[in-house]
Amino acid sequence: MASEDDTADDQRWLVIDGRRWRRTDPELPDDLTTRLRSHLGRARSAVRVAKKNGDDAAVAAARKRVGAAKHGLGERGPRWWDDEVAARLGRARDALDELDRLAPPERADGGADVNA
Repeated sequence: MASEDDTADDQRWLVIDGRRWRRTDPELPDDLTTRLRSHLGRARSAVRVAKKNGDDAAVAAARKRVGAAKHGLGERGPRWWDDEVAARLGRARDALDELDRLAPPERADGGADVNA
């Protein structure tokens, strides 16, 4: 029989190839996690491109964006389950605001969407 701690661990951690990864905060609204994941994907892509081009400054900037997205999702930084939901939502929204400033989302026509 699974204990309460085991259930909590299943909600907090994901194990892939024997390595434990922190899960995304389940209390974050879907629209917020979708936007943070979009930033995360674009930032990871920017890391790859910058590495390929040998641009150390661009690698550092893109990694900063990766870190901000992962902090917003609760996957890095303070353990989300130790804080009140309001604080976690505030951190996620702050991370999204920072990411929108660093790399504005693109519109369908390819331009930057400054209102996103």
